[in-house]
Amino acid sequence: MNQLNYAFTIFFSLLVEALPFLLLGVLLSSALLAFVNERKLVAMMPRNAVLGALVGSCIGFLFPVCECGNVPVARRLLAQGVPSAVAIGFLLAAPTINPIVIWSTWVAFRDRPEMVIWRVILTLIIATIVGVIFGVQKDIRAMLHPKLVRTMPQLADPETDADSTSPLLGSGTYFLGTGQAVALENAAVMGGDLSTLLLGTAQKSNRVVVFVDNIIREIRELGGVLVLGSGIVAIIQTAVPRETIVNLGQGTIVPILTMMVLALVVSICSTVDAFFALSFASMFTSGALLAFLVFGPTVDLKSIGLMLSVFRPRTVFYLFAITAQLTFLLTLGLHLYVF
Repeated sequence: MNQLNYAFTIFFSLLVEALPFLLLGVLLSSALLAFVNERKLVAMMPRNAVLGALVGSCIGFLFPVCECGNVPVARRLLAQGVPSAVAIGFLLAAPTINPIVIWSTWVAFRDRPEMVIWRVILTLIIATIVGVIFGVQKDIRAMLHPKLVRTMPQLADPETDADSTSPLLGSGTYFLGTGQAVALENAAVMGGDLSTLLLGTAQKSNRVVVFVDNIIREIRELGGVLVLGSGIVAIIQTAVPRETIVNLGQGTIVPILTMMVLALVVSICSTVDAFFALSFASMFTSGALLAFLVFGPTVDLKSIGLMLSVFRPRTVFYLFAITAQLTFLLTLGLHLYVF
């Protein structure tokens, strides 16, 4: 009974911690839809994979969202036609490369400022490399979830995505103000950017309606998988004693791997994970602590479900596997040659 109560406590704690940031991400995503000129936004993003991944990694400083809130923003950016290198760079770096997390890390490791510096540097390196790797993919439809592809008319395949039934008999969102039923996934092909089509005369009231409607839709989609992920995290944290994890803090390689697994299991929000890592400072090496601080915001159980709403399962697997390998190699190098 005590374990059950503990599991429920962890479950609700994760939800209370993550939901505000998920809402912030949904708000930013909806703002991109309702108020931002999509053509200008896409035109500003560099097409070069290396530069695009670097720019995407730095955009997180302007959008202070954690690993729950960055997913809807990244999905919206992809739907707008932003290069995949930019979106993935943002997806991996935004939970760390933002003023809130940098400040909280500095407060936690006030006596060890190098932890803050290396956390930012390693995250920037990893996000840029992974963004470049996926950015060279010519046909990104192979990476993205089919539902997301159908909202991107510039990528949709008319032969595979066509529906022989009447548009009004199918599921989805339709707009009737243009004289005919227009599906969301086909809207942009009618000319102009999507926000212009949706808003018609661009009145403020119409913008607010689109803004609120998109918030409700994305919270319904992403909130469900967040609840599922939080439940899985609560079960795992209850089943694995913390003392068992602490006993693995000896050596060179094992502590790094242990902290990476801990980051995956605990799935604590990036805005407060520095204080959690600080509680292990006397038992684990600096390299292992950095592995926790770098790997946790990019890969955790909560984000897997959210990621699956954007990418195909195979893409999510490769995304996490490459990130894990880079995190391990870079933190191991720091442990051997710097700390």
